[in-house]
Amino acid sequence: MTLFRWANSFVALATLLLSSLAAAEVVDYRLVVDEIHHRGDQAIASYNAQEGMESGDLFSDLYFDLFEGRGMERQIAISDVQLKTELETYFNAVIGQAMRGASREKVEAAWQTLRLRLDEVAKAQSTTAMADFSGVMLQSFFILLREGFEAMLVVMALVAYLRRTAPDKVRVIWHGVGWALLASGVTAWLITSVYEVSGAAREALEGATMLLAAAVLFYVSYWLISKREADRWKEYINNQIDKAVAKGSLYALGFAAFLAVYREGAETVLFYQALALGAAGQTTALISGFLLALIVLTGLFWLMRSASMKIPMGAFFTVTAALLYYLAFVFVGKGVLELQEAGWLEITPLEWVPIIDLLGVYPTAEGLLAQCLFLLPALLALYLFWRRRAAQLMGAGIEELAKDKRMNHQG
Repeated sequence: MTLFRWANSFVALATLLLSSLAAAEVVDYRLVVDEIHHRGDQAIASYNAQEGMESGDLFSDLYFDLFEGRGMERQIAISDVQLKTELETYFNAVIGQAMRGASREKVEAAWQTLRLRLDEVAKAQSTTAMADFSGVMLQSFFILLREGFEAMLVVMALVAYLRRTAPDKVRVIWHGVGWALLASGVTAWLITSVYEVSGAAREALEGATMLLAAAVLFYVSYWLISKREADRWKEYINNQIDKAVAKGSLYALGFAAFLAVYREGAETVLFYQALALGAAGQTTALISGFLLALIVLTGLFWLMRSASMKIPMGAFFTVTAALLYYLAFVFVGKGVLELQEAGWLEITPLEWVPIIDLLGVYPTAEGLLAQCLFLLPALLALYLFWRRRAAQLMGAGIEELAKDKRMNHQG
């Protein structure tokens, strides 16, 4: 029943996204990039370090009014989300340098990096665009596979945990997933059909959701790791697990599933809208790719769940907690990036830092600081764990030595 419920939820989402397609034209990268070039060159020519905030606003407008507002950002993200993030960080570098009143040379260097990369993307559009059946199907397949896999990791970890501890409570995870899919569809519909939501507001919503998800996943991962030792787990079982889960942690688990799916769901709907607009008459290919990805995700889910059931309890808790903590770490980096794009946080570019999308690491001081602060509790927990472990081993050694002495004395 769970599998059918999950599949039905995704089919409902597909129906919603196909029925809510917004009326828009296919994005021509060349036209958008040419206008970005023109307005950006003008902003550089008039740049004054004493009026850095005004210049930063001009470059920010290039991002929201043109790159995002004309749909180029969303169109790129359909096939290459890392390229989208790379361009976002280049925009952030220019905006950050300008707003901090950096020298003209630094601002112009950042602008030229962005300018050249945008030009490369525009030139490559004609060779990467695929309007045939197989091309649209592959793009549709990878949208759901890419966006769904990250959310599935969280859902899989939570479901596997409850199946081993309180099987009758697994439904709370699926309730969270179902509500998240509904909220994702409604959010996307509101953004495209009802309200003229500004790009900054959209980025702020995504950033706030990511940071909230990171906080919840951190709590869940800490809660799991605290139960990893067998004696603590047995004590927890003896203290009526059902009551403990039902009181507070159960809601945290369901909320974690909701946030993980919601932060991906609305974006997935918008990506499919953009793909459908650029592939008129290829609805069958779009749906085929969607269903194929759904089948692959379902297979991956069941494989991971089966493997998790064979892991010893202590190792299972450790692996699950580490996975959730890793995802939370990535969400912190991406959440800060989104809030910087929205103008909610300052941008201090760090040219020596590489873009590591897999870890959510981006070249800004604010993002790195947030992730470093996020690591501190984990490092402290590891330190305390190893101290406690060393004390336990030492105690066991002393006890064994005392036992040997008693045996020798008796002999």
